[in-house]
This record gives sequence, structure tokens and C-alpha cells, in this order.
Amino acid sequence: MKRLEGKSAIVTGGTRGIGEAIARAFALEGADVLICSRKQEGVDGAVAGLQGLPGRVAGLACHVGRESDCEKLRDTALREFGKIDILVNNAATNIAQGPCLGFDDGQFDKMVEVNLKSVFRLVRLVAPAMLERGSGAILNIASIAGLRPQFESLLYSMTKAALIMMTQSYAIEFGPRGVRVNAIAPGLIKTTLSEFFWKDPARAEKLMTLQPIKHLGQPEEIARIAVTLASDESSYLTGQTIIVDGGRLLGW
Repeated sequence: MKRLEGKSAIVTGGTRGIGEAIARAFALEGADVLICSRKQEGVDGAVAGLQGLPGRVAGLACHVGRESDCEKLRDTALREFGKIDILVNNAATNIAQGPCLGFDDGQFDKMVEVNLKSVFRLVRLVAPAMLERGSGAILNIASIAGLRPQFESLLYSMTKAALIMMTQSYAIEFGPRGVRVNAIAPGLIKTTLSEFFWKDPARAEKLMTLQPIKHLGQPEEIARIAVTLASDESSYLTGQTIIVDGGRLLGW
């Protein structure tokens, strides 16, 4: 039996990078998955590339920063699959890179809207049915920037740190009712969001000297951890932030 057989999941930001890798890994393990992203063409392309797997994959254009879109996402998952066993809050943005005194209110609000408020809204929409059923898994994709500040990235680091605290807060309330909440804190992973750090070979090579494992992280390496956290293999694990960074935070 596959590890996620009979389960259904929502994966936000699921059309590329870490989100797409998680959706693929879930479907390979038998889960039915609803992915979303802001642009319909991106959703259509990702869904087409995720056909023929043991689990069914559907898609929806959705801006997670809008409450009505979050409601539509929840309702679509229920219509397609009948229930939601797993929620992966992966969608994020990083529009503000630079000196902390240079950020404006608009950038602050946008980062909070996408990186935090979307999680708050989706958990509020999805968790009640999990709690009533007495089972479920919520997984938040944080970052090592939420554990140690990333230089000239105040807003991204701030929102990821808050996401880790949200994870812990949900975990202590939901755990007694059968719902687990955990986070993954990736290090440098080869995605579009982080291409500033790895696209330049010299910069990427320098960053690799700072970690014991010398290869650039791949989305699939995060997805494998996500499958474990979403499955019953992690039945005694909640409120944790699993660091997957090639050893970067060891200060090696």
C-alpha cells in the first residue's frame, strides 16, 4: 500500500519548484492532489505534467492572498475529492530584497498577505473539518531564513519566522484533536524564487563552501520529507520545523 493512498491534499504554489515536487511525490504515493497558482496557463501546464500517476491531480487558478480565492480553493478540493486530509502551505513571495530601511508599507503588506495571511486563512478554512474528523496533517514551508536572518531580506526572514511560530501555535491546539502541524525549513534549493543565489556560478560555488553537503538542494529533496510528514509515519511528530539545508546552519 502506498503511504498516502486514500488521502487528498491541497498544495499551494504547486505548479513549479518545491510545490510541484511535493504534488508529484504525493500523487506518486497515491494521494489525490489539488494544486494552485495565480496564472491559469501555469496551472494547466503543471496539471498536464502530473497525469498518469497513482493519485489524481487537479488544478485551480488561485491568488492565495485573496480570501475569496482561498474559499474557492477549499470548496474545489471538497467537490473534487470529498475531503481534505493534507494542507501544504507552500505559496510564498519575496518581492523585497535590499536594505531594511528601504522597504515601504506596500512591500510589507504584500509579504504578510502572501506569506502569512494566506496560511492563516487556509488553516481557518480547512482545519475545522480535520478537527471534527479527528485526523489531518498541515505542513508549512518555511525557510532557514526564519531561523537565522538572511542579509538584506528583513521581510522574508520576518514572515518565515512568524510562520514557524504559527506552526507551533496551531500544533499545541490541534494535536489533542488528532491534527498534526509541522514545517520544513529549506536551505538553498534550486527554484525560481531563489535563483538570485544560485544562477550566478561564482555566487553558488561560494555558498556551497558554507555547508557540509556540497550540492545545491533540489525540490525533490524537500518533497521526500513532505511525504513523510504528511503520512502516518509521522504520527508522533507535531510542532516541529525540519531543517533541510545541507548542514548550512551548522556554521561549518
